[in-house]
Amino acid sequence: MKAQRVYLTVFMFSIGLSFLLLAGCTKTAAVKEEAPVEKKGVAETQAPMTSQPSQVAKTEVAAKEKVKTEQHAEEESAKVGKEASRFSDIHFDFDRYDLKHDDEKILDMHAKWLTKHAKYFIRIEGNCDERGSVEYNLALGQRRAEEAMRYLVNLGIDKHRISTVSYGKERPLDPGHNEEAWAKNRRDHFVVTLNN
Repeated sequence: MKAQRVYLTVFMFSIGLSFLLLAGCTKTAAVKEEAPVEKKGVAETQAPMTSQPSQVAKTEVAAKEKVKTEQHAEEESAKVGKEASRFSDIHFDFDRYDLKHDDEKILDMHAKWLTKHAKYFIRIEGNCDERGSVEYNLALGQRRAEEAMRYLVNLGIDKHRISTVSYGKERPLDPGHNEEAWAKNRRDHFVVTLNN
């Protein structure tokens, strides 16, 4: 009987101790679970307030930069158009691609301008009158453009800033069918650009 009481006392003591331990663990776990929720809530309420204005600011800056870039491109395009009008055509005799003295003077002026304005490029377009075959005039127009290019390069213009193309008889300046029209159409035309 005495032994049973001891066992019963030890048993009750064990059960009580178990309840105390479980209650303590549960309370600690509850505290630990609540703390992150509270911190997360603070972070969530603060995050949108700080990121939203910076995103709006970034969008505004990007929009302003885009407008500036477009305005700059328009200004540059207007400059190129204005500068292109400074470049006079040079003309050739029938079935020839050699430069005449007056044309060399024009090319000298073009070279001076290109030297002062290094960011610009030039395209030389060779043209012919309507007489002759398409193939022959394309070849002759190319020789005319290359002759002007050679002259400019000899004056110190970087050949990488010059491109050539031949239109042969496909782009007449004057649509007439007489010597006056043909003389106008046998030419090199110069196009100023910002890239080659």
